[in-house]
Amino acid sequence: MKLTVNLGENSYPIFIENGIIKKSGEHISQIFSGQKIMIVSDDNVFPLYGQQVMDSLKDYECHSLVLPHGEPTKNFQSLPKIYTAMLDAKLTRSDLVIALGGGVIGDLAGFAAASYLRGIKLVQIPTSLLAQVDSSVGGKVAVDLPQGKNLVGAFYQPKMVLIDPDVLNTLPEHFIKDGMGEVIKYGCIKDGSLFDRLCAHSSFEDLKPELPEIIARCVDIKRIVVEADQFDTGERMLLNFGHTLAHTIEQYYNYERESHGEAVGIGMYQITLMAEEKGLTGSGCADQIKKALDIYGLPSSCGLPVTDLTKAITLDKKNLNGKLNVVLLKELGSSYVYPTDISFFNKGGAI
Repeated sequence: MKLTVNLGENSYPIFIENGIIKKSGEHISQIFSGQKIMIVSDDNVFPLYGQQVMDSLKDYECHSLVLPHGEPTKNFQSLPKIYTAMLDAKLTRSDLVIALGGGVIGDLAGFAAASYLRGIKLVQIPTSLLAQVDSSVGGKVAVDLPQGKNLVGAFYQPKMVLIDPDVLNTLPEHFIKDGMGEVIKYGCIKDGSLFDRLCAHSSFEDLKPELPEIIARCVDIKRIVVEADQFDTGERMLLNFGHTLAHTIEQYYNYERESHGEAVGIGMYQITLMAEEKGLTGSGCADQIKKALDIYGLPSSCGLPVTDLTKAITLDKKNLNGKLNVVLLKELGSSYVYPTDISFFNKGGAI
């Protein structure tokens, strides 16, 4: 299946196909006529798929950099390692970077590509469910700072995205849950029938035969939203449903307890509970979200006092001039941006 993100001169194709990772070179040759390619990956993914990608790129001079896996790698200190590897390989602006990995590698290698020589071509080959349905599409690239997640970044569209659902067979269960948090999000914000489809299954294993279609639907929703709002000033904010709380939960535990998708699940449920209490979301939505989270083994609470999270929320990128834009649901499948401030989260107890 082929989708195209239509952004004028920044348009690019997304291919979704079982086994496509072995044909990476065939597709990349359609958009790249240079000589050198740098593959940036991590120590979980590269041993599994690095050689397959390099074998498919036999017509190019290939280099690789393998970084430690995990969110702590997505920090400012990792960038010099990537820049040094690019310089050692003598990459020029006519060459290419491939991000082979999950969201951490996609964001980190993407930011390095955006900033090296003021921009070098980028191809995303996402290998986690979360990256396939969300972070590899749309051009957001970033690194984390100690004060918060994704606080240094850029909008930098790839030249191509290659999505191979087969690679998910090697993912540990933890990373499947991680991705399902974002899949559920798409149903919540834009597609009630997708949400119902997810809730009609009993587990991820039960859903698995439909996974290529599910991935394609999520990617298509993101494509539509990104085309309407490339730089995240309007409708694209809807993709942040659950994220205002999620980022603070992740940061509180130094990215070592809840994964991103798990934190998004908690954020979606808890913010919907708050919105229902304020009459801003139709009643029963939170219960439905919890049902979906339960089916796919995702948490709905983390036990943290809300007061411990509000300081980090004030640094959120959606907090502008003291005003905070939070994404809420009208009902399942329909979302909106609600302008408020930090007082929205002033409630007692834990979430």
